[in-house]
Amino acid sequence: MNTTVNGLSFDVEDWFQVENLRGAIKREDWDRMPLRVADSTRSITAALARTDTKATFFFLGWVAERLPDLVREISDAGHEIAAHGYGHELVYRMTPEEFRQDIRRTKRLLEDLTGKPVLGYRAPSFSITADSLWAVDVLFDEGFQYDSSVFPIGFHDRYGLQQFGERPFVWPCGLKEIPLAVAKVAGRNFPAAGGGYFRLLPYALTRALLRTINSHGNAFAFYMHPWEFDPGQPRVALKASYRFRHYTNLSSAMSKLQRLLNDFRFGSMRSAFSI
Repeated sequence: MNTTVNGLSFDVEDWFQVENLRGAIKREDWDRMPLRVADSTRSITAALARTDTKATFFFLGWVAERLPDLVREISDAGHEIAAHGYGHELVYRMTPEEFRQDIRRTKRLLEDLTGKPVLGYRAPSFSITADSLWAVDVLFDEGFQYDSSVFPIGFHDRYGLQQFGERPFVWPCGLKEIPLAVAKVAGRNFPAAGGGYFRLLPYALTRALLRTINSHGNAFAFYMHPWEFDPGQPRVALKASYRFRHYTNLSSAMSKLQRLLNDFRFGSMRSAFSI
């Protein structure tokens, strides 16, 4: 096993809050949906405990309000609590002032629940893009020390800033950026960071890509969502591409995660990237 400590993170949102399901489940119907995120998140923390691994949990404020004990439980177990915004609204669909209020509300809520400073942020669907770079200054102004919203790819229909690599950097305002993991394949950035890519790609390929990053002496940032470990979640009618992205290989995600935890060293985002 490589000795590099990598950043492991989970974006804590429930199955019905995913952007791919926006057309099927309206925002005003969220409170009528069955909450499943507590059980799926606890299955993750149990897997982490078996390898004595700590991680960062980027919480939606909406979830934290309804499941405050879950936030405290994860924090008390030694994991980092960070912000994922309040209601999973994409950053480039908000005005700067709406975004400011969104992150301020979430940061205060999480800090009140844990009694600890919340220093990290990840945008829903990695929606800090070329159209919303103004958000970086707002984050720094609101007291965040790092962001992990940049996905350095150029082919996705919703996100991507392909000019960056996997190495952390500092924005002009002083905010540290920790991009999601990519590896060079034929001269282009190929996603290795987790999520749907982790579920859809053969594990051997993901492992090879991540080992390539570590072999260059670099740590990588990896992410998943609790709903990706919940094969029993309700099925809703979606267009074919969204159905494929959301539901494929949910039943095998946990076994893949366990292999990942055995093959690589992980810590929270703050510990892995010295924040």
